[in-house]
Amino acid sequence: MYYFAKMEEASDGRTVSFRDIPEAITCGKTLEEAKFMTEDALLTAIEFYFEDNKFIPYPSQPNEAEIALYFPDGAYSKVLLHNALLKKNISEVQLANVIDASSFEIQGILDICQLTKIDVVGKALNAIGKNLCMSVA
Repeated sequence: MYYFAKMEEASDGRTVSFRDIPEAITCGKTLEEAKFMTEDALLTAIEFYFEDNKFIPYPSQPNEAEIALYFPDGAYSKVLLHNALLKKNISEVQLANVIDASSFEIQGILDICQLTKIDVVGKALNAIGKNLCMSVA
């Protein structure tokens, strides 16, 4: 999965911003350093969406001036789960009951920065009537 970023020259290096996730802004002295910082900036910004129970924007089509920056598949699967829960108006407590998990386990599944096996996220999606689909392009 990729989010698309705009890289701009700044006096002290490069600034990176994301049209779809405007809260994610980072910079670096070099292009490589700026790119390296993007994953952390995206994860941190999206973490606020989780905390505030807000829908997380999916990546839109890139503009010519934007570059594709990788977003971890495991984290993206959690974005899909989070958004599906919001759309279906299902709380964390309800999800815990449906998949027979503790509230602690649900917090881990919905923690964007915590590694979770993708099959666990898939099981949670399946329990609420959704399927996690993967493909190779």
